[in-house]
Amino acid sequence: MSLSRVPSRNAAWCASCTHWGQFQTINRKWSHIHVWTSLRSLGALLKCLDRRRVGVELEDSSVGVPILQFHTYTLTGVVYVDRDTYSVLQIFKSELHPSVYKMQSGEKEGFSLYEILNRCKCKFGSRLLRRWFLRPTRDMEVLHRRQEAIRFFASPRNSDVAGTLQSLLRNIRNIPTLLRRMSLSHTKVTDWQSLYKTVYSAVCIRDTVRVLPQSVGLFREISEGFSDDLQHIASLISKVVDFESSSTENRFTIKPNVDPAIDEKKKKMMGLSDFLTDVARRELEHLDSRITSCCVIYIPLIGFLLSVPRLPSMVEKEDFEIAGLDFMFLSEERLHYRSQRTKELDDLLGDLHCDIRDMETAVMTQLQTAILEKSPSLYKVLDLSAELDCLMAMSSASQEYGYTSPKLAAHRRILLTQARHPLLELCSPLFVANSFQSSETNGRVKVITGPNSSGKSIYLKQVGLAVFMALIGSDVPAKEAEIGLVDGIFTRMQSRESVSVGLSTFMIDLNQMAHAINSSTGNSLILIDEFGKGTNTVDGLSLLAASISHWLNEVPGKVPHVLLATNFHSLLQLGLLPSTSLLSLLTLETAVDGDELVFLYQLKEGMCQSSYAANIALLAGLPTSLVQRGVEVSELYRTGQTIKRVDRHSLDEHTNRCHWLVDKFLSVDLNDKDVDLQKFLKEELLPSAGDPQ
Repeated sequence: MSLSRVPSRNAAWCASCTHWGQFQTINRKWSHIHVWTSLRSLGALLKCLDRRRVGVELEDSSVGVPILQFHTYTLTGVVYVDRDTYSVLQIFKSELHPSVYKMQSGEKEGFSLYEILNRCKCKFGSRLLRRWFLRPTRDMEVLHRRQEAIRFFASPRNSDVAGTLQSLLRNIRNIPTLLRRMSLSHTKVTDWQSLYKTVYSAVCIRDTVRVLPQSVGLFREISEGFSDDLQHIASLISKVVDFESSSTENRFTIKPNVDPAIDEKKKKMMGLSDFLTDVARRELEHLDSRITSCCVIYIPLIGFLLSVPRLPSMVEKEDFEIAGLDFMFLSEERLHYRSQRTKELDDLLGDLHCDIRDMETAVMTQLQTAILEKSPSLYKVLDLSAELDCLMAMSSASQEYGYTSPKLAAHRRILLTQARHPLLELCSPLFVANSFQSSETNGRVKVITGPNSSGKSIYLKQVGLAVFMALIGSDVPAKEAEIGLVDGIFTRMQSRESVSVGLSTFMIDLNQMAHAINSSTGNSLILIDEFGKGTNTVDGLSLLAASISHWLNEVPGKVPHVLLATNFHSLLQLGLLPSTSLLSLLTLETAVDGDELVFLYQLKEGMCQSSYAANIALLAGLPTSLVQRGVEVSELYRTGQTIKRVDRHSLDEHTNRCHWLVDKFLSVDLNDKDVDLQKFLKEELLPSAGDPQ
């Protein structure tokens, strides 16, 4: 929120002031209120962070909150997309992982827009792409920057360059974690290997990009941003770190010719084996004849020791004593002693192993310091590499699925020619593309009718997805696309019922509709599917008509792009909507072949005259007799005739009564002159049959 912005509800009142000074006074007043509100909010945030700190019990109570700095973040230019919209458009979709041990959360990304576009080679590219999905933008500069890189890599003639860069991006590792471990001196051998691969790959990426067209903004930034510091870091690591020896010894070791003192000590260590063998041969000459072999070993932090095998006669500790030797310990049936010669070796050679380790650790510290000084260059590598990875991922998807680069402009029009649903087309062997056009003054509100399962919801979703993809910089699934900058995507398509919400299904629908009406602007896209079906038909139809009329009666510049799918055909048949060029009536074409309903999925102008509910019920598998009865009741209701109840119990009772009357009548002998037929009908048959009328 800008601190100097005057709220719109007061701007109109201020404009009516007679004197400009009054307006300035009120402007300053509201600016001060905003500053004060921001400061209070910041104080509450600091208090919350202070209470939730980890390890407070180990700190002095006087230590303040360790806040290093504040970064300003603004929502200016970010397109509003709520959680319901992300869910209904299937932009993200989490599902349980087959093996819960594979991932910490036990979930993985399911079949979604993010899943088919995420072809990033490094983890940070995937994270950045998700942030782009969560923050679609209206910033033309940002969108054009992304589009020009995607267009370059989507070209087949640049596929070799793309493959080279993607193979290099696989080596980009977690730079922040590596630098953090260096600052704490917790670096492992694998960390040095990862850092070297990262820096070396970054240098190769820079060299590859420098021969590409520098008119592409990202290429130009990589060429300039990947400084010579990277080559300096790679050279330092390559000259200092001995990766083969480090992997063998599982510790940091340096190459020869880095430090002469370390090289001298390592030479002594290398020649130590033969030297100790010669010393052991001399020591054996002075030992008891029962001891047939011995050796001199070196143990770090202990020194040089004489090791001899344990004789069978050596049972108690007193038996371990040997003249001229100091017993140290027993290990694996070998006795270890310190002799005069080993003491001389300790004085002469010292603790070589520990000395070498300490000296190499000092070299490692110097190397870490030199690398940490160049950390800004490494962070820039991470940012630009992640962006390059995202754009190459989206270009790869665009090339495979046949997407088109949309034309973006600061107008209020949306034009999609032969648009497709990016997810459904991957599941369906045949997908029928449909176009969409919404100008600034015509066809802003589109009412789509058609039978159930005719593709109304899919059409709404494919328009929403195409607009969303354009606002993250991606190509779109259409033959041609021209998209104005949308500031928000609102949906009333799916009800997220939950016991914890405490709201009915219709109340949730109303909340979504109210949010779309109250928060949308003339640059918003609103998708509405079957609003009003959750309550009484008349009430739902009335609310739907009132909502559409609200938009149609607005000033043309304030009318958003509205796509509405409904089965309330009375909405159009009764003329409940005003006649205006802003309203466009569409339907999805179908054909009836005998009793079979065929969906053509082709959008055309006009309105649907029938819901074809009976045909769809048969397709769904309902019994034929049940569907026929439904058609009968529908016709009686439509024509205003009385609907007679026909259930099994009443049908059986009526049938039995008829059989009884027939049997009774057949039992009468009509040739008998004594039978009074009129009396029989009046007293016996007619009372049993009910009222003769």
